[in-house]
Amino acid sequence: MGSSVMKDEACTEHLYCCGAVTEVLKFGTRNLHSGNQPKVLFLIIPGNPGVVGFYKTFMQTLHQTLGRRYPVWAVSHAGHCVPPDTMDMIEDPTVMAVGDVFGLNGQIEHKLAFLTEHVPRDFRLVLVGHSIGCYLILEMMKRDPELQVVKSVMLFPTIERMAATPQGRVMTPVLCRLRYVAYLPIFLLSLLPDVLKAFMVKLVFGGLRSLDHSTVPPAVSLINVDTAANAMYMGSQEMLEVLERDNFTINQNLDKLVFYYGASDHWCPVQYYQEIKKKFPEGDIRLCSRGIRHAFVLDAGKEVAGMIFEWIRKDLQTWS
Repeated sequence: MGSSVMKDEACTEHLYCCGAVTEVLKFGTRNLHSGNQPKVLFLIIPGNPGVVGFYKTFMQTLHQTLGRRYPVWAVSHAGHCVPPDTMDMIEDPTVMAVGDVFGLNGQIEHKLAFLTEHVPRDFRLVLVGHSIGCYLILEMMKRDPELQVVKSVMLFPTIERMAATPQGRVMTPVLCRLRYVAYLPIFLLSLLPDVLKAFMVKLVFGGLRSLDHSTVPPAVSLINVDTAANAMYMGSQEMLEVLERDNFTINQNLDKLVFYYGASDHWCPVQYYQEIKKKFPEGDIRLCSRGIRHAFVLDAGKEVAGMIFEWIRKDLQTWS
């Protein structure tokens, strides 16, 4: 296992989970099996690409807002990170083909395996999902009802009819039929020095006036054939498999769920918000009034962390 420590109580670890390299970003307690800390873990399940570095400012702010009382972790999607020099992308190639860990179903099982291996069973979980991470969370709660989930916050949730959305109609042919065409240019770009890659990323993000510059290194890490291919492969399955909203699982866990939809989100249109709001009028289902983009981590991580704290403030006392 490789690890590197960052500022403000943060730690990045690389480990194998389901045979694939996985990056874990931790604020606060790094080992839940030791100490007398409150048995509550905030766990971030990212969107796609599932690079935990994108969530650094968001997590740091959330951890601070919580008074550094609870650990805040994020677990990458399998294979969505560049392994350190001491590790390979795949631990044992002979085992990998069985579980399709880089696919959508494999990523769900990957998160459940991570919880089994690294989080004590008696820990209460506050799951925070972003985009496809929300779909993963619903599936996790469905497949393992014994998980001690006390709250699941669903940010810009892509939990239904992804291919039918405005962005889905554009990306479905790209991800399902044309993704292999992208490998050669990504490979060529990967040969550039990191300084040039960072410059290019900043050019792409140039339109964002308040860009969070901590998101530049994780964006640079995606200029890698293996990580980009794994992200696009997972995305292709999202287009094909995220179809009908799982009303049964939502209904079973409605008191634990908070949904936050974007007002101009091309991955989950306002129509989807209106329909789920009508289906579950008693649910905590919100529509953004602040103009926050789907990829909120690029420029609004601090703001969203503060909002989550306000949403769960009353519940915190009951979790201690």
